[in-house]
Amino acid sequence: MEQTKFLLDESRLPRRWYNIRADMPSPPQPVLHPGTGEPVGPDDLAPLFPMELILQEVTEDAEVAIPDEILDIYSLWRPTPLYRARRLERAIGTGSRIFYKYEGVSPAGSHKPNTAVAQAHYNKREGRTRLSTETGAGQWGSALAFACKLIGLECKVYMVKISYEQKPFRRSLIQTWGATIVASPSEETESGRAILAKDPDSPGSLGIAISEAVEDAAGREDTAYSLGSVLNHVLLHQTVIGQEALAQMELAGAFPDVVIGCVGGGSNFAGLAFPFLREKIAGREIDVLACEPAACPTLTRGLFAYDFGDTSKLTPLVPMHTLGHDFIPEPIHAGGLRYHGVAPLISQLVLDGLMRADAYLQNDVFASAVLFAGHEGIVPAPEAAHAIHGALEAARAADEAGEQKTILFNLSGHGHFDMAAYDNYFAGKLEDVALDEVEIQRALAAIEGLPVPA
Repeated sequence: MEQTKFLLDESRLPRRWYNIRADMPSPPQPVLHPGTGEPVGPDDLAPLFPMELILQEVTEDAEVAIPDEILDIYSLWRPTPLYRARRLERAIGTGSRIFYKYEGVSPAGSHKPNTAVAQAHYNKREGRTRLSTETGAGQWGSALAFACKLIGLECKVYMVKISYEQKPFRRSLIQTWGATIVASPSEETESGRAILAKDPDSPGSLGIAISEAVEDAAGREDTAYSLGSVLNHVLLHQTVIGQEALAQMELAGAFPDVVIGCVGGGSNFAGLAFPFLREKIAGREIDVLACEPAACPTLTRGLFAYDFGDTSKLTPLVPMHTLGHDFIPEPIHAGGLRYHGVAPLISQLVLDGLMRADAYLQNDVFASAVLFAGHEGIVPAPEAAHAIHGALEAARAADEAGEQKTILFNLSGHGHFDMAAYDNYFAGKLEDVALDEVEIQRALAAIEGLPVPA
């Protein structure tokens, strides 16, 4: 029989996170204090984050050791499997080889616990007893609830209202692990009340939910803020994915020509891609592709600029591709990809030409998800389905060019709590939303007057 799964023993679980900052040809530009316009320092971030995470945010070291306590929890599901998608290959008649790294085997069903466990660990070690956070589709909120339960912290989750309503069982999962959850915008913060005063029917956004979670954390000494994507230390923690995949591709006797992941804030994409980008920077030829929704095309149509990470302008100014901090994405089902910005490290790598991006309509994405599920058996989350669609497009392009490629993508989570989205797809109720240029320009007007990247 031809091998389908490529598994690593627990003894081969990566013991260090990889920091791509050490190898980037152009260093990312500094995060700025919104009041002074000067680079933020550790003291500026200390009210929200533990010092160890602040140091990881700015370190130039190529590797950061993973504490044994974190490795012990990682071993509940890591290393995760690498699959050869042989049945999918046969179904589409491609000459290319398709592999996928499957992060849906974690307790929370996605890649998110890789950083949730780390963040909860460092906060507990520095004396915090409670974490506040936002969540879009609920994968991050459930991951942090899981991590806090195991490590012994309280957890408060502000979930984007449209996803709160679309994904009730994700809410139930968060509550099962002991966290408190509210729909955002809520009446519990000044930021939420201000949004509701303007628009009582607001569907919410990740930018709004971040404002609420940051306000919550800033107002309590026992509470720190925890973010599931975008920041350097979050992407750092996810690189266990790509390090395992490198070893597993070696077991398979292959190396990818194309590496693909979906992108909202950027954490799962970075987790797989960054260790391979280290190889590309060193001289190997790899096409690295970020896949995003056409309804929120941050990398493909956004502006590289300094912008706030949240709607209420409570966060520092971050150099990134952005659609504007008051942009409210359409309520597509890929809730985890509905964010106005993207990680600064990824933005810089796009500028440097080390990776590229493409944007897809949600009906095309769901068609690829159903095709994948029908042959590989796994029902993917709508977010992860963007990577599947990107992989299928890459295989078709290779076939048309008469080439045989080795394609690797990150299947970052399962869709067991997203079946309402599949119901809407089968009923023909999904709307394809390609963002209007007028709306992009309206939203980008919010960043006029902010500092401009060098």
